[in-house]
Amino acid sequence: MITDDQVLEDRTAVLAAVGHHPFARHALGSRPPVRGYRRDGAVLWVVPDEHGPAGCAIGPAGPAIEVCVALVADGVLRPEQRLHLPRHDPALLAGRLTVTGHADWDFHWTDTPPPAQADEQRVVRLTEADHPALETLIDEAFPSTTSRPGDPRVVDWYGIRAGDRLVACGADCSQGDIGFLAGLTVAPDQRGRGLGASLTAGMTRALLARHGTVGLGVYPSNVGAVRLYRRLGFTDTLPLSSFRLGG
Repeated sequence: MITDDQVLEDRTAVLAAVGHHPFARHALGSRPPVRGYRRDGAVLWVVPDEHGPAGCAIGPAGPAIEVCVALVADGVLRPEQRLHLPRHDPALLAGRLTVTGHADWDFHWTDTPPPAQADEQRVVRLTEADHPALETLIDEAFPSTTSRPGDPRVVDWYGIRAGDRLVACGADCSQGDIGFLAGLTVAPDQRGRGLGASLTAGMTRALLARHGTVGLGVYPSNVGAVRLYRRLGFTDTLPLSSFRLGG
């Protein structure tokens, strides 16, 4: 059970409790309907379903899980809602929470412009007229991504062309004062030419011009991408685990 002295009543209180961490600033954006919960150094916040993942947390994993268990018992968190918690072993959930799709990933961020890349000048902002080409490229190169044309979370699309063909693309999923890169991909037959680095650098530079900080998410098993992002300045990291609540 959650007691009143553990409740954070609004977005401002949640951000203060986590020291205005970039992950929280991005996850919360400018959305006002939020409530937070604090326990033993962990802070977890919950937003309405229509605003994305139901809950996110920063701090020690054990207390964050304790808060989740209490919120499920109180009916605040429900089956099918998605959570992003501090990195933890799934065994910690056994017998306490029923979950599906448990996955580890890292939130990386930077506030420093990246080193210039050779083909960075080829990165352009795309328009609605490019959506068919985006769909074709994504289906070929990154079919599992959730970032697609028409996704309301996407602010803008950027890409690189080779002649009339779109060969690289990325989504700007910025929220609040945090820029965010998502869905970065390069056509399979164009890989190994530095286009991923050029796309990432060009987008990062563009988003830094509008936001003080830029973040992105990556699976730690994607060693090549992690190495690239670190080379481009994304050296700050928050390890996370995500899952969906089961019935």
